[in-house]
Amino acid sequence: MQTTVFETPIEFLKGVGPERAKLLKSELNIFTFGDLVCHYPFRYVDRSRFYKINEVNAELPYAQIIGKIRNISNAGANRQLRLTADFYDETGSIELIWFQGAKWVRKVLTENAEFIVFGKPVYFKGKLNIIHPELNLLKPKTGGQDLHGLENPSSREKPGGIGLTLQPVYSTTEKLSAMGLNSRGIQKLLSSLFEKIQGSIPENLSEDILLKWKLLKRNEALLKIHFPDNARALKMAQSRLKFEELFFIQIEILKIKMSREKGLRGLVFAKVGEMVNRFYKEILPFSLTEAQKRVIKEIRRDLGSGKQMNRLLQGDVGSGKTMVALMCMLIAADNNFQSCLMAPTEILANQHYRNILFLLEKLGLKTALLTGTTKAKERRELHQNLLNGEIKILIGTHALIEEEVKFKNLGLVVIDEQHRFGVEQRAKMQMKRPPDIPDESSEHPPEFRNPNDLAKVVSPPAFQSPPHVLVMTATPIPRTLAMTIYGDLDVSVIDELPPGRKPIKTLHFTDAQRLQLYGMMKKEISMGHQVYVVYPLIFESEKLDYKHLEEGLEALEISFPKPQFQISVVHGKMKQKGRELEMERFLKKETQILVSTTVIEVGVDVPNASVMVIENAERFGLSQLHQLRGRVGRGAEQSYCILCTGDKLGPDGRLRMQTMVQTNDGFKIAETDLQLRGAGDLLGTMQSGEINLRIANLALDGQILQAARKTAEEVLSDDINLAKPANLPVATQFAILQKGKKDWSRIS
Repeated sequence: MQTTVFETPIEFLKGVGPERAKLLKSELNIFTFGDLVCHYPFRYVDRSRFYKINEVNAELPYAQIIGKIRNISNAGANRQLRLTADFYDETGSIELIWFQGAKWVRKVLTENAEFIVFGKPVYFKGKLNIIHPELNLLKPKTGGQDLHGLENPSSREKPGGIGLTLQPVYSTTEKLSAMGLNSRGIQKLLSSLFEKIQGSIPENLSEDILLKWKLLKRNEALLKIHFPDNARALKMAQSRLKFEELFFIQIEILKIKMSREKGLRGLVFAKVGEMVNRFYKEILPFSLTEAQKRVIKEIRRDLGSGKQMNRLLQGDVGSGKTMVALMCMLIAADNNFQSCLMAPTEILANQHYRNILFLLEKLGLKTALLTGTTKAKERRELHQNLLNGEIKILIGTHALIEEEVKFKNLGLVVIDEQHRFGVEQRAKMQMKRPPDIPDESSEHPPEFRNPNDLAKVVSPPAFQSPPHVLVMTATPIPRTLAMTIYGDLDVSVIDELPPGRKPIKTLHFTDAQRLQLYGMMKKEISMGHQVYVVYPLIFESEKLDYKHLEEGLEALEISFPKPQFQISVVHGKMKQKGRELEMERFLKKETQILVSTTVIEVGVDVPNASVMVIENAERFGLSQLHQLRGRVGRGAEQSYCILCTGDKLGPDGRLRMQTMVQTNDGFKIAETDLQLRGAGDLLGTMQSGEINLRIANLALDGQILQAARKTAEEVLSDDINLAKPANLPVATQFAILQKGKKDWSRIS
């Protein structure tokens, strides 16, 4: 089979046609033969187990029984007509019911013939039934056909059908099922497709890789994933296809990383000068932690290497990432480069601006703020001062990527909470630099002072060298996810909190403990502290959530009456000025309680706040709960996070609450969150690279991922362009996967 057969439109497969094809495209994104082959089962039913009728109950997810049919009859009338039959074995009987297709099914049923029945036992009108069962003649006299048009196992010699020990179950939709494309219908299409293409599916891994990891051939793996002979065959097929999927993701991100390192010369920050030294000795308000010092050394090494830095900085809320970023921006200023810091919200951008302006006041380093609300006159002046190089540090929101924002000599881009920005947005920041002008006065720049005494590097040539990029996140990222989402970045972790910080105590309260909660809040307020009360905001039910906030506010105003208590309110429906005013009141301690939606999740730093109350906590993911908890504990006083839920919780909700109460370790929390929610949900608005995994599971397949990454590194280290004959299968598949993708190799 030529590669193009996988690209054949799905309507040309026997049994599909225009109408079914239209639905397959709109409902499941199945456009081609290849899309159908990669529509893997999401679970398998073990058809090796047979039950006796007296063992069957409604708790079973399914039951498979051998028995005989008797007492076939029609019940009901007109639209309510249904076909019923008693199905019995030596231990008892159970009723079979068909609400649809009763006339056609009646023609096939034969009394006292022996059948295999398969279906979900349920109670209907107080009696145990199986509704719309799969039904197959155990010993057919002729033809060997079942009610779905699939062969009986005793006469089948091709893939597909009820005879499989492990029966695949496919995701489908109500519309597709109405067109006959339920799970069994999709299986029938796959059976037809494999008749057409089996044995001619091209391999996309090299022989060396197949031998090293003892992987099935691609052709066999794809057949066995849909039609497994047994559990061992299924496991081998899954391992092969998971490896393949993760391997090509790693090939893509490592090619970006290696090409950038080999092909792009970076700006050289050759010295650590007056700005850094004065700030460190005279202004720095506290001693750096050992973790901060280690990370700064790693970044300084990058900045002086002659290669573009692309580094991810991870660290829990309050670990001091912003201070690390500020010192890096001062290194840029010492080397006559400008820096910018891009924040996801205006609240956070304003906070960064105020804090940095205060810290840099003595240095006289020109710092500016640009957001969506910056006035036109201020913008014009700011644009001019950026172009003439007067502004050394620019802080802002998405407004920084606007086309009219140009720098004289941008050297460092810092992106805070980087998952809020898409890769395309970040790529635009790279275009803010004019072409480099080579320094002909010196062949070599001055030595870059750092503990490892880096070698001197040659000045970059006269082209547009990209600025260095430092992306920061307080969202802990599990290792497997980091290897996939940020696999082209170097990673630094601040795994230490500043001295004097006390661990936040997390408690779980139910609605029945409301008075106890209010008593705790009043105690903290009487000690001069402040309290957050946060409500969930889910866009699909924004009105409902707003109502929850309003109802909660009414209850708080009764329990915390004026003038003794003052309450601020911040939510997404308010105008920007109103939100800023309420936040300002809370920052100035004019109010004791801030009632809010999750607009305060990122970027609010109020050291005096000691209690975080999260209402309807079961509606938040673990990572979001951890982020909210990090809004308190900024001072030296003991802080608390109170998770408020209803009295009844499901298993996942209970596990989330237990995890939060038991640990403050963001990485442990992230691992649990990954297992509960999966990588797709965790990514949320992370647009750094699309990850649409068809079969691999980053929460469970860490070992396969590590093997795939190691193999990709070995292949590309030896043959980065995949030009060697042995790598032809890999190169061919990689080219297919890259069709239509943009080249982001020059930006993280």
